[in-house]
Amino acid sequence: MHHLALIEQTRALIAAGDIVGAEHALVELADREGDGALMLVLEQLPPKDVLAVIREYDSSRETILNLMIKPEQFARAVVIEKQYRDLTRGHLRGMMNSVIFRPGARPVDFLTAIGDLEGGSEALADYFEEKWSRIEAFARTGNFDTVEDDGEMLSEDELRANAYARPKLDEDEVADADWMQLAWLLRYECPDLFIEMLLVLRAKARAFELGLDEEEANEDDGKVETGDTDRGQATPAAIDPDEESAI
Repeated sequence: MHHLALIEQTRALIAAGDIVGAEHALVELADREGDGALMLVLEQLPPKDVLAVIREYDSSRETILNLMIKPEQFARAVVIEKQYRDLTRGHLRGMMNSVIFRPGARPVDFLTAIGDLEGGSEALADYFEEKWSRIEAFARTGNFDTVEDDGEMLSEDELRANAYARPKLDEDEVADADWMQLAWLLRYECPDLFIEMLLVLRAKARAFELGLDEEEANEDDGKVETGDTDRGQATPAAIDPDEESAI
């Protein structure tokens, strides 16, 4: 009963835009009753509420939610992050890096959980959106340097034929806990997901070349402005407030 009351309190704080207050209530629970109690509460919070807290990642400090969230819970949050209109993808990259590369984590477990959900490859394409040319170079040459790449894209069949090629770079050489390491893990640990993500990334690039911006390409898709959410003030009103489960 106590946990049910805390869940309702947390959801009310998030709905009111008090993301800091919601996180504080969850941290207090962990301090008072232990990490197990926090895990129970996280499992009962809707993905949209979990997302509202973990996307406000601050690189200057660690948050217990980012340290405790399970791969499946995280994946459900990641695939609905697009419902925020964060065109810079800064929040998406920040929270993914902070969770997937947290101490003691198995990054592949998180990538696999994301790939298992509808919308997972699209979320990963959003993450890599600003690095498209370098991801293409990596797919073709095994290096991220576009200077060595001739610019010709591999076909889907060629991508699949090369899916299990031996790495030219060791993971240690790209262990930046950021996009290069994530791309390396995808290509060599989750090759099918890497290919799916890259095909989505190409489609996004083609849309950009045709002059279709994010708003035109996703008209009436439920996205909302996040002038407030980017400062931790609110959650997307377009998300069903009664949503209790993942997409």
